[in-house]
Parts: sequence; C-alpha cells; structure tokens
Amino acid sequence: MREGVQRKQVEPGERYDVFHTDCPARDMVDHVTSRWGVWVLISLRSNNLRFYELRESIQGISEKMLSQTLRALVEDGLIWRKVEPTTPPQVTYGLTEFGRDVGEPLTELFDRITRRLSPRSAG
Repeated sequence: MREGVQRKQVEPGERYDVFHTDCPARDMVDHVTSRWGVWVLISLRSNNLRFYELRESIQGISEKMLSQTLRALVEDGLIWRKVEPTTPPQVTYGLTEFGRDVGEPLTELFDRITRRLSPRSAG
C-alpha cells in the first residue's frame, strides 16, 4: 500500500485510490451507504421533501441522525438544501444531478429486493 495522503485532484482519466484511507471518494461511499444515507437518497428519488416529510417517510430515524445524514450528503454534493426565510424556516431538500446518478443504482437495488420478497402468507 502506498504511504502518504491521497491527492485531492486527479488527472483526467485517472481514478482515486478508493482503498486508501484518505481517499475522498471513500468518505462519500461511507455517507451514501450508511444506514440512513441510502434511505434519504431513495426517499428523494421522486420528490423534493421538507425536513419533517423526510423524517416521516423514513421510519425509525431520529431528528439528530436525519440532520447529520442530510448535512453529510449536502457537503458531498448529492443533495441540495433550500431554506425559506419564514418563521419557522422551511427547509426543503432534493437530489442534485450527481445525487440522481448515484441514487439510481440504489433505487434499482431496492426495487430488485422488493420484487423478490413475496408477501407473507396469512396462515
């Protein structure tokens, strides 16, 4: 394994060394594939949602975890955040073009899994 810090910029045609601990792509993959990151991206696949709508659509997520997950995904450029200057502020989230691109295989995975699961029999 190479020593040193992963370079921030790569030359055209080159790729990041995703197995290097300092690789920025590795952090992004961790955010996307985190327990809640997947659900946030899937929830936003069809519509832009306000914070409370996201919280209601993802059962079991706390406000703290939703806030942390949203913050990481916004910093990664996968989702955008719009704040309306109202009282209280209305905050809306949606997928960026990059977020749609990254979320597409997650949606396909989710759809494949749900198609394979058969409804549980009542008896």
